[in-house]
Amino acid sequence: SIVTVNNYEYGYYWYFYQDGSIEFEAKLTGILLTLGDNPHADHPSATEIEPGLYAPYHQHVFCARLDLDVDGSNNSVIEVDSFAHPMGPKNPYGGAFETSETVFKDEKSAQRLYDLMKSRYWKIVNPNKKNHMGKPVGYKLITGGNSYPLTLPESVLGKRAGFMYQHLWVTKNTEEERYPAGDYPFQHPGGDGLPRWTQANRLIENTDVVMWYVFGLNHIPRIEDWPVMPVERLGFTLKPMGFFKRTPAMDVAPNKAVCKCGSNCNCGH
Repeated sequence: SIVTVNNYEYGYYWYFYQDGSIEFEAKLTGILLTLGDNPHADHPSATEIEPGLYAPYHQHVFCARLDLDVDGSNNSVIEVDSFAHPMGPKNPYGGAFETSETVFKDEKSAQRLYDLMKSRYWKIVNPNKKNHMGKPVGYKLITGGNSYPLTLPESVLGKRAGFMYQHLWVTKNTEEERYPAGDYPFQHPGGDGLPRWTQANRLIENTDVVMWYVFGLNHIPRIEDWPVMPVERLGFTLKPMGFFKRTPAMDVAPNKAVCKCGSNCNCGH
């Protein structure tokens, strides 16, 4: 789908792959928002793209509401971090590392930031359904490019879009909770949506849950973004993790050559 918001065009694309992966990609294009001033004026928060024409720095923030129901409605969300032991008996050559898993019990504990230093990822599993190795079936959320909001929390925007200060939220599935900033953010002083809902701190282990993944882009305009912006891309991928017994792409039927001319022809196909 293509959405026009003011001067921007957002393209939202879903890709479904034969290995069971699901990818979401947001494509950003359009025309830069600009302001006019004297040529070479001092604008520390904007790029001068033409003499006297400036494009302000800005950020884009998206939130994906993921009601996944992995092999059933009762799911749990787990945070997985990678770590290495110091040189010693557990890591004699310094090249080994392990993972630690944390099962989120309630909504407040599931307000999380991505951590590059720990190669952090999140997975949603069905603890009631096991694969042939005796592990819960699940899907893994692989983050793409991301950023952190530079808008101050006490600003008007920061109050109305408080959800953007965490990369992950997990809530108990409630049909009325559809939009991360609430139903009417422009008519609300702030604090609605995910920040308000999660104050109840509902239990989220082995129940019907929703994952909210927040991702964004820090846009420092380039001269090359004018007059029409080339596409910027960001998104995420959901990959099966213990959901299948083996690579599902191996089960794809082979292609059969079909000749347009029929069975008796000399076309060389």
